[in-house]
Parts: sequence; structure tokens; C-alpha cells
Amino acid sequence: MPIHFEDRTARFEGACTVDEAIPLTEWLCAVEEPRLDLGGCTALHTALLQVLLAAGRPVAVPSEDAFLKGWVMPALLGPALLGPALAGP
Repeated sequence: MPIHFEDRTARFEGACTVDEAIPLTEWLCAVEEPRLDLGGCTALHTALLQVLLAAGRPVAVPSEDAFLKGWVMPALLGPALLGPALAGP
């Protein structure tokens, strides 16, 4: 299972697939102040990205994967963390 749920932390590892979308959604709804650790994530299905965006929860540990770091993490971390060049007016 690419996402391991440990108390208040969801730890993403390797390629996280669409099969994880429902368990992730259920976990996010059930846990108070969930902690998201994407440090080991190398691929994130768009369904999971949509769940994370809809949940609006902060990412405690961002992914180190080059694509996710450059394209996906900015969307998850929000405009305040993008810097003035990318955040817009």
C-alpha cells in the first residue's frame, strides 16, 4: 500500500495510485489535524491530488521528486509559499 496511515500521519511512498483515493478521503475526514508526509512519494495520481486540494490540509513533508517538487507541490503548498515571481499580483 503506497500510503501508510499512522495515527495522525499519512505517509506517501513510491507511486501512489487511484486505488488510494477513497481510503485517503475517509482518513482525512476521520482524523483531526492530519499530517501529510509526501517525502517518499515519486508519483501522485491526479485523483489523489484532487483529494488533497479539496481537503486543504497543509503538507508537513513535501515530495523530493523533481516533477512533484516543481509542479505539484506549489499547488499543494499554496500561493504564499510560491514566492513573488509565481504567486501573481
